[in-house]
Amino acid sequence: MQKLKTILQSKYLIICLILITLFKTIYVINNKIKTVYNGNETKIQGIINDINIEDNKLSIELISDEKIIVNYYIKNEQELNNIYNEYQLGEQIIVLGNLNKPIKNTIFNLFNYQKYLASKKIYWTFTANNIYHVSHQIPTMYKIKNLIIKRITSIKDVSSYLNTFILGNDNLLTNEVVASYRTNGISHLFAVSGMHITFFSSFLLLLLNKISKLKKLNYLIVILFLLLYMFLTGYSPSIIRSVMLFILCSINKLYNLNLKNINILITICSIMLFINPYYIYNLGFIFSFVVSFYLIIFSNLIKNINNYFGKIFITSLIAFLASIPILINNFFYINFISIFLNVIFVSFVSILIFPLSIITFIFPFLSPLLKILIIILENLSLFFSKITILKISLCHINLLIITIYYLIITIILKCFQSKKYYSIIPLIIIIFFHHNILYFDKSAMITMIDVGQGDSILIRLPYQKGNILIDTGGIVDYNQEWQKNKTTYSIAKDKLIPYLNSVGISKLDYLILSHGDYDHMGEAINLVNNFKIDKVIFNCGDLNELELDLINNLNEQNIPYYNCLQKISVANNSLFFLTTREYDNENDNSNVIYMKLNNYKFLFMGDSGIDKEKDILKKYALNQIDILKVGHHGSKTSSSKEFIDSINPKYSLISVGKNNRYKHPNDEVLETLVKSEIYRTDKNGSIMLKIIDNKLTIKTCLP
Repeated sequence: MQKLKTILQSKYLIICLILITLFKTIYVINNKIKTVYNGNETKIQGIINDINIEDNKLSIELISDEKIIVNYYIKNEQELNNIYNEYQLGEQIIVLGNLNKPIKNTIFNLFNYQKYLASKKIYWTFTANNIYHVSHQIPTMYKIKNLIIKRITSIKDVSSYLNTFILGNDNLLTNEVVASYRTNGISHLFAVSGMHITFFSSFLLLLLNKISKLKKLNYLIVILFLLLYMFLTGYSPSIIRSVMLFILCSINKLYNLNLKNINILITICSIMLFINPYYIYNLGFIFSFVVSFYLIIFSNLIKNINNYFGKIFITSLIAFLASIPILINNFFYINFISIFLNVIFVSFVSILIFPLSIITFIFPFLSPLLKILIIILENLSLFFSKITILKISLCHINLLIITIYYLIITIILKCFQSKKYYSIIPLIIIIFFHHNILYFDKSAMITMIDVGQGDSILIRLPYQKGNILIDTGGIVDYNQEWQKNKTTYSIAKDKLIPYLNSVGISKLDYLILSHGDYDHMGEAINLVNNFKIDKVIFNCGDLNELELDLINNLNEQNIPYYNCLQKISVANNSLFFLTTREYDNENDNSNVIYMKLNNYKFLFMGDSGIDKEKDILKKYALNQIDILKVGHHGSKTSSSKEFIDSINPKYSLISVGKNNRYKHPNDEVLETLVKSEIYRTDKNGSIMLKIIDNKLTIKTCLP
């Protein structure tokens, strides 16, 4: 035992663990994943491990030869109602359809679904056309989970929070409330993690110690319960960390190994990454270990505080500082008010709401009391989320800047131990500089943002002198009328605004709408309602219903708007609107915009067709265009050979949805553009053009 203690206490063992884990993580991530399936499978049988329904999509996590995500699109409301009653966890089903590789992020800096699934050891998705039951015989573990889900569902008024606190499933919480929790920096309270393990393990140990004096047996029973709980909560990285931490700390205590908590944490991290290196892409894993690491390293700061709320405040401060780089690169802002809000909400949730949720699960008649507390919680969160004075937007950062942040944060916390609180000043300086970094950026940037079958183009001028967005995109591929008002997805909220924030943009000088079609301006109202915009520009011609709705919204917010302009100037740069005449269709009335930036000539065609192209050639002397935004997504109604030969573009950018029903871009158009270098959002994802010192570089989100 003494030799074992010596080995486990050795710093060299920890160093070896770190190096071996690091080597394997780099090796696995940089090599192709070997999977059981080859991608040609059209029929798969497996056990339902998890179910989620969002809008008209049923998603099933299926355990077969390997785990996959099955997506099935619900045809009508009757089928939706049947599905709620038809499938249970643990049932065996057969799915017919096609395997697909999970999608990567097609917009720079945003969430990568493929890496997220890899962190769960899922490497394929399956689009199902039909689903058939094979067996209703359910393994015991799944029976237990189904009974818990059934029990939770029956307590209707508070079932969404019981799901969240007991099973770690927050899918039933409303988007607005979840967004407020994230803004306030308290969303960690609704993830199954250390709070749950501490509560359950402490309660069970207290109970068992009163029944039995056999300490080792009591700990063993608690560990077995926690292993079951890991299964019930879907083996999330944060719960695995917490359970493993409890197990190793219990062994440390029972056998007097005197291991340092930091060594135990590093050992757990190494084991988890050795088993699955893709955990490095899981946000819960990163938050859990980074924050835990700093809390352990600087635990003396917490121990030296005598009162309860003081301890929570210092804990909140350490956790906040430790999470700053993670927050920046995932949400593109930090909110200093969250340090103080955690003092309120941690106590409220951990002392009242969470324990009462467990009690309500056992005694449902307490649900009205829990509902009152939940209403108070949600309203408080929604109220505080509107206080943005201490919320600072910060653009995406690279590994070097992340390292600098953590170096400064570590020095600050070390100085705090000596009560040198002025050491926070360097962090404030770097955050201020980071927030205003675009004022020092001499590059011009134009990004064709992948919004599917639609258009959206960002123009960011050098030194933060102006930001212009041409079009917003819009969802246009609904097949079911019954679903149109149910979707929770928004291109503006889920794609455009996060991307704008990620590149340091918190305001648009102009929103230019090429024309009134939904795929070009369908998200304009969502964007205007959730992002600061100075001016909006419409095209020439009659206004349709979509444009009139937006104008009503602009009037309510006192945002000026214009239509049928000839030219706008931002700083020393001009955008020219190539007006010809008024047409009898919306596409030809598109704003066609010519811009010269650092000696590079850009032409944005909207959805203009061949007739307008002819009129443009008659009225304007255009030639040797460097970058062409191809008209109408590469449709055969645009990009005539005469027009393309005349302007002779060097690069052609096509915004088009993957596997779109219109078959865009047209083969003849691609042949016409063959002399130019073609980039397409369906193949390349978002396309970023940067001009620095008159040198153009092009980067695509997908290789």
